[in-house]
Amino acid sequence: MNPTTVQLGGAIIFAVALVHTFSTALFERLAHRYPSHEGTFHLLGEVEVVFGFWALVLVLFTLVVAGKDQAIAYVDSRNFTEPLFVFAIMVVAGSRPILQLSTLIVKALARLLPMRRALAIYFLALSVIPLLGSFITEPGAMTLAALMLRERIFTAPMAERIKYATIGVLFVNVSIGGTLTSFAAPPVLMVAAKWNWDVAYMLSHFGWRAALAVFINAAAVALLFGREILRSTRDEVPEERAGAPFSAMLVSAIFLLGIVVFAHHPAIFMGLLLFFIGYSAAYPRHHDVLILREALLVAFFLAGLVVLGGQQQWWLQQMLTSMSASAVYYGATALTAVTDNAALTYLGSLVEGLTDDFKYALVAGAVTGGGLTVIANAPNPAGFSILRGGFRDASINAVWLFVAALGPTLVAILAFRWIH
Repeated sequence: MNPTTVQLGGAIIFAVALVHTFSTALFERLAHRYPSHEGTFHLLGEVEVVFGFWALVLVLFTLVVAGKDQAIAYVDSRNFTEPLFVFAIMVVAGSRPILQLSTLIVKALARLLPMRRALAIYFLALSVIPLLGSFITEPGAMTLAALMLRERIFTAPMAERIKYATIGVLFVNVSIGGTLTSFAAPPVLMVAAKWNWDVAYMLSHFGWRAALAVFINAAAVALLFGREILRSTRDEVPEERAGAPFSAMLVSAIFLLGIVVFAHHPAIFMGLLLFFIGYSAAYPRHHDVLILREALLVAFFLAGLVVLGGQQQWWLQQMLTSMSASAVYYGATALTAVTDNAALTYLGSLVEGLTDDFKYALVAGAVTGGGLTVIANAPNPAGFSILRGGFRDASINAVWLFVAALGPTLVAILAFRWIH
């Protein structure tokens, strides 16, 4: 490997950004210790800001080392469709009509389960909704599940260990739950067209394994903490405002469907988003305040990851191609914890002559490790942003998130690697 100065600097900046991601609590403490600079420290303590901040550092570094033209050309070469899509899908999926529609569906399914309503909804939010990510996209599923769980678990007087166990299962299940189809999970999208993976292939190789692991993970946490959840929550969560009518749910669902269908065409789905914002403003009685701030922060995070990740190809691709098909599964699972899983599969798609076993292992490993950290999977920052307020000091500890996701990740490993 003979990296350029910009590539080497990009790798170092990326490593610093990773350390920063795991150290945001330190900046929050510094904000309390030095009140005259608390604004700056609070900003640096926002996980969603970290990668955007260090992406700016990388661009400035490129500007100094290689000149203005190369810095501008590099930024122009990045594809920001995914951050824009996540922004659009979060805003619409997080609206009151969509949330109420999904809640009605989950409650209908909850009546069929032989358990108390509150626990049944908890189980379904961690199982069925993540699997719906294969159709409404993973960011959409993450937004719906996180908003549903926020009202029932994360704002309730619940022990922190239950909250961490819940978010660990949620992140892992959303990551693997999007693999029933070939068009919804970012790491699958990166390779599906080139490797000719259609829905039938995904169902036969990934889908049934993902569904098995998702239901085991959700059932395990529901059984483990069921009594405490029932003691701290009610079967029904009272609505602060009147419910949206069916017409509003239908119109919002059409907007959501349009954004999903045109997920690869930012000019179209961003236009649909603008129309939706106008629609919500025209009927304020049917809508709460849209989650624009949360969605923008998540998009900023992902855009920063796109800029930083573009300078990691020189070492990531070399590392991946040096592994056997068996080693690449566990290597991809581990690497996903420190970089976006879609970036890994994208790099794999650039390599010619890969065996079918290697292709499967790369994608399976990438989605398996997608719940270990906030940066491992594109929808994770969305769930992080929505649920962080339910934790002590409004902060999710990266180490405890990793620990909480280990169990569900091991279940995914058994499903994808050991069950045939």
